[in-house]
Amino acid sequence: MRILTFSLFFASLALSIFSASTPKPKGEWNFVRNGTTGITASQAIVVSPTLILMFDRVLGDPLQIDGHQAWVELWNLETNTGSAVNAITDTFCASGSFLSNGTMVSVGGTAVEFPPNVTIAPDGDGRQGIRIFEPCADPTGRSCTLFEDPSTLHLAANRWYPSSLRIFDGSLMILGGTHVIVPFYNTDPENTFEFFPPKDNGQTRPSPFLEQSMPSNLFPRGFALPDGKVFVVANNVSMIYDVEAQTETMLPPLPNGVHVTNPKDGTATLLPLSPPEYIPEMLVCGGSNTSDSIQPLDLSSQNPASDQCTRMTLTPEGIEKGWIVEKMPVGRMMPEMILLPNGQVLIINGGKSGYAAYGAVADTNTTDGSNCDHPAFTPVLYTPDDALGSRFSSEGLPTTDIARLYHSGVTLTPSGNIFLAGSNPHGGVVTNGSEIFNTDFRVQFLNPPYMSVQRPTLKGIPEKVAFNDKVTFEIDIPKGLDTGDIKVALMDLGFSSHAFHSSSRLVFMEAELSKDEKSLTVTTPPNNRVYPPGPAFIFVTVDDVTSEGAAIMVGNGASPPVEDQGISLPA
Repeated sequence: MRILTFSLFFASLALSIFSASTPKPKGEWNFVRNGTTGITASQAIVVSPTLILMFDRVLGDPLQIDGHQAWVELWNLETNTGSAVNAITDTFCASGSFLSNGTMVSVGGTAVEFPPNVTIAPDGDGRQGIRIFEPCADPTGRSCTLFEDPSTLHLAANRWYPSSLRIFDGSLMILGGTHVIVPFYNTDPENTFEFFPPKDNGQTRPSPFLEQSMPSNLFPRGFALPDGKVFVVANNVSMIYDVEAQTETMLPPLPNGVHVTNPKDGTATLLPLSPPEYIPEMLVCGGSNTSDSIQPLDLSSQNPASDQCTRMTLTPEGIEKGWIVEKMPVGRMMPEMILLPNGQVLIINGGKSGYAAYGAVADTNTTDGSNCDHPAFTPVLYTPDDALGSRFSSEGLPTTDIARLYHSGVTLTPSGNIFLAGSNPHGGVVTNGSEIFNTDFRVQFLNPPYMSVQRPTLKGIPEKVAFNDKVTFEIDIPKGLDTGDIKVALMDLGFSSHAFHSSSRLVFMEAELSKDEKSLTVTTPPNNRVYPPGPAFIFVTVDDVTSEGAAIMVGNGASPPVEDQGISLPA
C-alpha cells in the first residue's frame, strides 16, 4: 500500500513537471456567428468594456424607437443583442472619436432622408451634426443616451464623408468632406479643417492639401503623430500638418498612381509606437490605380483593386528614402486594418475589384448595384518587424462566406477578438434574396488563437494614469507560457467608418515582471503627444497569448483643450 502511494506521488509529480514544461497549445483562428443587428453597422466604436455604439442612415433599417426607424444602436457584447438609441440628426457617413474626458463625439452626416412609405422624415440634417455620448457605466447600455442640440451645438461647415481624430490637447480635429450627397467623386468639397471644441473663433482652416487631393479625397485618413503633428493621406498624396503652426509639409506621393481614399478606398494605419524613441511609421494599403480623369460610367466593378502596400518612416531620413512598396496576397478595395495587441496588423474585409459606393460605375447591373465585386473572404496578417517580402501571411486564418463590402463595421473588442457587422452596397435596405450582396445584419466574431486557451488575467488596473508614470498591477500568467516574452499595449480601438479607423493607436509600454511573476510594473507614455489624452485599453501579451483588455483613462481626464502633460522627448 505504501509502495503504491509513493508510485502515485511520483507519477503525479512527473505529470506536473511535464505539464509545466510543455508549451500549452495556442489554439486556432476561427469565425463565429453570434447575433443580428437592427441597423446596418456602417460605423462602429467601442464605448465601454461591454458596449459597441453603431451608426447608420434613415433608409429602412428594421430597428425601431419612439414609433419610427432607429439609426443608432448599442450592441451588448455580453448578450450579443442590440438596443435602439435615439438620435436627432442623420448620421449617415459620419465620423467620430473620444475626447480627453472620455466623451465620444460623432460628427457630420447627411441631409434629411425619407425612409420608405414615410411622409415625415424622423431625422434632421446631419451635415453639421455633433452628437455627444458621455461615458456610461451601465454595462447593459439601457440608461445610456446620445445628446444632440442642433440649434446650439453644430459644426461650422456642412460635412458628409468627413474624417476625425483626437489630437494632443484632447480635442477632435475634423477633416474634409463634401456638402451634399455625391454619387462618386467629390464634386462639392469642404476642403477645410475644424475642431471640436472649436478653435479659431469657430472658423474653418482652408487646406491647400485637400484642394490638391481632389476629386477622390472623401474620408481623408489622418493620424496624430508622437510629436503632436498630424499625418494625412488623401487620394495619392500625403502631408504632415502642424496644428499649432498651421502649416502643411508635403510628403512624396504614393507610388504607382495608387489612390486610397473614397471612392477608391484603400486603408491606412499608424504602426505601433515603441519606447524609447516612438518612431512613427505609416502603412497604407489597397485602393485603386485607375485615373481620376476617368468618369464613373467608364469604370467597371471588375477593375482590379490594388494589392500595393506602402510604408514610410516619418523621420527626415525616412522621408528622404520615401515610400517602400510591398504587395498583399490579393488586391483589396475597402479593406480595414486592425491593430492587434501583439503588434501585428489584421487586414480584413473589402473586395478584390471595383470601387466604393454603389450604383455609379458602368456595370453595376451585374452586381445588383455594388460598385465592388469579388469579396475578399480571407483575412491577412501583417507582421511589421518581419523582413521585407515576408510580412504578409494568411496561414491558419479562416475564410468566411459573408461579404463585408460597402458600409461594413469592424473593431477589436475589449475581449480581444474582432467584431464584424454590416455591409450594404445599396441605397436602402435590400433583403429579398434576389441581390448578390444583400444588406447584411449578421454579426460575426473573428477569434484569434488565444481566445480558446487559458489567458493572462489582470487585476488592480487603476481607473486613471498620468503620463510618464510607473504603474504596478497584478497579473496571473498561466503555466507553460514564456514569461520572457511580454508585451504591454496601450490601445485606442478607433472609430470604424468606410475602411478607416479614426484615432486607432497602439503604444507599447516598458514593462517589468516581478520576481514572483505575480505583478507587472509598466511605464506609461512620456506625454500627451505620444498618446493623445483620453480613454484606452491595456492588453498584456505573454508568449503570444493576450489578456482581455482593461479600460483606463490616460492623462488628467479634463475636458479639452488640455495643457501638455508628462515630459518632452529629446529632439
